[in-house]
Amino acid sequence: MVKYFFSQTDIKSSWEHVFSAFWQRYPNPFSKHVLTEDVVFREVTPDNTLISRRLLTKTNHLPRWAEKIFPSNLSRSVFVIEDSIVDPKNKTLTTFSWNINHTRLMVVEERCVYSMSQEKQAWSLAKREAWISSGVFGFSRAIQEFGLARFKSNQTKAMRGLDYALSILHGDGPSRPLKASAKDAAEKAKETKLAASAKNLASAASPQKSNQFV
Repeated sequence: MVKYFFSQTDIKSSWEHVFSAFWQRYPNPFSKHVLTEDVVFREVTPDNTLISRRLLTKTNHLPRWAEKIFPSNLSRSVFVIEDSIVDPKNKTLTTFSWNINHTRLMVVEERCVYSMSQEKQAWSLAKREAWISSGVFGFSRAIQEFGLARFKSNQTKAMRGLDYALSILHGDGPSRPLKASAKDAAEKAKETKLAASAKNLASAASPQKSNQFV
């Protein structure tokens, strides 16, 4: 059994602004669970479509009940591959992401499409879908419920982070992101080191042809 999530959100900005802000989302004060981001692959096709693959490192704090079940040395970071296609002709930005570690515990797959709003002029629309699954015998339902709840929470933060990037783009927000504390900087340095090994894995999985993207 797989948990399914769907949401549709109006964004009070043009698609061009949303497209620009999407690449400038991190860091932001609402998505501190996103620790690092690296471009693994990027190409502009002959028809001017931009395809990219990025590696994101995110925190992976377990709930208390799970800490009693799973090993204490279980990594507290999750590595996420994000494929994206930008179609400037049809004005769509499509992303598909999934975790590449902790897959025996839980797999979260997400598809999001940013497009022009057909109902509200100069606005954009974000349609998001997610599939959460777990193969842990006896605990899959609880893990999926936890995964769905965390996904909802993180997506709320993601939209606030996008709004933050848009406000900077429009000149309504701070000119630069908030400074991280010394503790945050140390944690980020640690996670950057961990992400290096995952980047090698992501590079090995990099597509050779554009049709391997979403």
